Amino acid sequence: MPFHNAAATLAEALDSIAGQTFTDFELLAIDDGSNDGSTALVERYAERDGRIRLLRPGRVGFVAAVNLGLEAGRAEWVARMDADDRMHPDRLERQWAALAADPSLALVGTRVRLFPEEAIQAGMQEYVRWQNACTDPATIAAEIYVESPVAHPTMLYHRETVRGLGGYRDGVLPEDYDLLLRLHAAGYRMGKVPEVLLEWRDGPDRLSRTDPRCSREAFDRLRAEYLAADPRLAADRPLVFWGAGRKTRRRAEWLQAHGHRPAAWVDIDPRKIGNRIGGAPVVAPEWLDRPERPFVLSWVNRHGAAARIGGYLEGIGYRPGADYLRVG
Repeated sequence: MPFHNAAATLAEALDSIAGQTFTDFELLAIDDGSNDGSTALVERYAERDGRIRLLRPGRVGFVAAVNLGLEAGRAEWVARMDADDRMHPDRLERQWAALAADPSLALVGTRVRLFPEEAIQAGMQEYVRWQNACTDPATIAAEIYVESPVAHPTMLYHRETVRGLGGYRDGVLPEDYDLLLRLHAAGYRMGKVPEVLLEWRDGPDRLSRTDPRCSREAFDRLRAEYLAADPRLAADRPLVFWGAGRKTRRRAEWLQAHGHRPAAWVDIDPRKIGNRIGGAPVVAPEWLDRPERPFVLSWVNRHGAAARIGGYLEGIGYRPGADYLRVG
């Protein structure tokens, strides 16, 4: 649990960790250069609880802090936590049980609940609704290119697996999503306890709204990097993009820069059908109902529209993951 000037919320986080029904753990509290009393607060907790280890590397940044935790940890499994969130008392116990039930999993998350109610924004609420629906390994793998399907502070993962992949990458990129994409690309299975076991704090100061690492461009560029290397796109079948709007075309440019150009664009707007984009025709959805099926990337993310597109594709025999993927 890295922390930086988190005195206002740190006690709640520490109390929720201390109250876990699963008790055999150590807490690595990594002080990322705090100057607001957070360090003294952790020291007081550590005096009462020998499981707490305070590390003080100075102001190194979040990625360096979590990587320090990976190196300093002594356990086989690592649970992530943020200093402004709250664990349910059964969180670690339920995740440990999930690993025991399926030893093939390299990572287990949980569902989350946003708080405080008055600070929750509509976009974040919709994201959590989608994320909480991603619970089993097959769904997480099928939805991996939409957004990060597991909340970072819920992750429990195999320490050596993550270290073997190089730990967290630094740069202008969302480091938690990057980690999930690397695990997926390496063939590791990821699951989730289908229960709300973490209260995830929302608000205007959330890093996802203020940090360049979490900008739309950073997500689009990162997603395209891994999607371009996905073997399903390298297969000997045409590639089709669903969504010919301006925003969709702009997001798709990152993937096209890696050499993946569509044979056609699909849209339902009759004003677009018949046009050409980069030499490829814009066609109606019915064009996809053909014996030799292309591989479809659905770029449409409007609420409800993505589900309708998936329903249409599956209705004409396309299989999620095998014949089409959703892209954020």
